Amino acid sequence: MEHDEPASVSDLFWAVARRMRRASRESLAPWEVTPSQLRALGTLMRHGPVRPGTLAGHLGIAPRSATEVVDALEERGLVRRETDPDDRRATLVVVTDPGRDLAAAVRSARASEADRLFAGLDEADRAELERLLRLLLDRTGPAERTLMPVDPGPPG
Repeated sequence: MEHDEPASVSDLFWAVARRMRRASRESLAPWEVTPSQLRALGTLMRHGPVRPGTLAGHLGIAPRSATEVVDALEERGLVRRETDPDDRRATLVVVTDPGRDLAAAVRSARASEADRLFAGLDEADRAELERLLRLLLDRTGPAERTLMPVDPGPPG
């Protein structure tokens, strides 16, 4: 084994995760969107309009941090704030059509990147990797399920 090669399952996992993060950063570059902004868009795509505090809870971040993310998304026209029809004192964060378009474009780019990454695996290896990743995800709980999936599907 070469000096720089990962030595354990943990090392291998983190080496792949680093490569995926780097590829993700590169795939996000054309849209000038940060991972936290993309996570917020993904959460809004899955859950529909929510109050900023609820968004913060879904993202596992402080309400002030969620406000900063929403401000940046709103400045770019990717989300808008609307009055909550159930409580006129409250505000909802809503994804705009340009926000939906950006999310779809990023999902497509990420799917292509994942296809390239996993292209060297045959069907059985892909199925086994998926099984193992689902097992790990199930055992670690719901905290990281706020990441934007390749296809978040409709809200609801």
